[in-house]
Amino acid sequence: MFGGKLKESNLSVVKIEKISARIMGILLDFMYGGSPKIEEDNVEDILQASDLLHICSLRDECVKFLDSQLDPSNCVGIMKFADLFSITSLSEKSKKLMLDGFEEVSCHEEFLELCKEELIDYLSNDDLVVTKEEIVYEAVMRWVKENKKQGRRALKDLLEHVRLPLMDPAYFLEKVEMDKTIQECPECFPLLHEARRFLILGNPLNSLRVRPRRFMNLSEAIVIIGGCDKKGLLKLPFTECYHPKSRQWMTLASMPGYTKSEFAAATLKNNIYISGGHINSTDVWMFNTQLNSWIKVAPLNKGRWRHKMSVLNGEIYAVGGFDGLKRMSTVERYNAFTNTWSPVTPMLEAVSSAAVVSCMNKLYVIGGAVEDYGNTDKVQCYDPEADTWTYKTPSPFSQRCINAVELDGLVYVVGGLLSTIFCYNPKTDAWSEVASLPAALESCGVTVCGGKMYILGGRDENGEGTENTFVFEPKTGKVEAEPPLLRCTSYHGCVTILHRPAV
Repeated sequence: MFGGKLKESNLSVVKIEKISARIMGILLDFMYGGSPKIEEDNVEDILQASDLLHICSLRDECVKFLDSQLDPSNCVGIMKFADLFSITSLSEKSKKLMLDGFEEVSCHEEFLELCKEELIDYLSNDDLVVTKEEIVYEAVMRWVKENKKQGRRALKDLLEHVRLPLMDPAYFLEKVEMDKTIQECPECFPLLHEARRFLILGNPLNSLRVRPRRFMNLSEAIVIIGGCDKKGLLKLPFTECYHPKSRQWMTLASMPGYTKSEFAAATLKNNIYISGGHINSTDVWMFNTQLNSWIKVAPLNKGRWRHKMSVLNGEIYAVGGFDGLKRMSTVERYNAFTNTWSPVTPMLEAVSSAAVVSCMNKLYVIGGAVEDYGNTDKVQCYDPEADTWTYKTPSPFSQRCINAVELDGLVYVVGGLLSTIFCYNPKTDAWSEVASLPAALESCGVTVCGGKMYILGGRDENGEGTENTFVFEPKTGKVEAEPPLLRCTSYHGCVTILHRPAV
């Protein structure tokens, strides 16, 4: 400034803005070899001044001091200060402390000074370290009630990032639904309705709000049940659980009567149900995920084989199949509360080995076998309110041994020795191709976990079981290989549950 060609070099007095005499004295002492005494009450002013005057070494000393003082009570303020002066390392460390110590951080006064957008950034983060979602909800409500008018206006936007369906049902009823602030906010009612349906009916929702955060006691896990070996001769007794995040496998209680093959599987209220498994089998078993045990429940009214099950509005539907002589058009519905199966209107066309999936409060039956060597491309849709079936736009393929899942309001279909993943949009009643698989597969396991579609095992073009696992990411349209199954498996049950990972 004084020794160069800047205008200040010709002035007798230079007015330095934004720096007090006390802080200027500390800077001058430092310039002439002194050791500045950096303290809590002056560190921000010294850093601001050293940044303004490009005294980098002093600025670095201030950053070190702030780093050493970082704790849950001040990390919000330090983060904002670090962002203001583009101190990336300090900002990232502050944010990590906020994520890691969210429960304690949210109890301090600085937390209440976050703006709505900053708070949403943390609420939406999967890496938020909380053991249960109730902690997140209570932090939000403290912020809302402290910020009064602004908080009430932001309540719905904030609650969208609280995973209400993962709360304890009693807590949700007493603390959330009965909260006066929430009751006075009609915009929040759809979120309460979604959580209520999940907690009461066990409706499978592929919403982010039903996916546990990374550090919760529960996480989404894939369960592989039974199936056939590589040559399709031996029936496998194993029930195994795979955690995609940790890539760990856990052994669960073996499936009873493991001579089954081509049975149907579905999840309801985080328990797994399987039915059929051989010609005219009426057996239905439930795997209790909390007890790690299989329990026999009410049998089907009609023996089925090569049928499928899907959950719709809190009830399980067993659809179609083969009775040893002919394909079946009959459908029955299971009520877990009464432990009973009751018939509903039959399908328009009898099929076996079709894809069956629920989506947007309807049941869809796609393709399947209609005779020994003939398949159909028809799509049959069931409306539970009207108890009626209608045809939709036919699929671009006529295959059996296919499976389908619902994800974000769309239906994805694989299998049938197709090397393409097809997508059906119920809103537009239209089909499209979304991705290619490295190889054609049939009778593979398909499930949704972590917002992605997992394709596990199945038979290849040579009729042999495989151990391959692929993951399809709808947002990118990419298919990537994952670590393989523990063994070659086909004709197996494949579902997603919430499960406690191994410690």
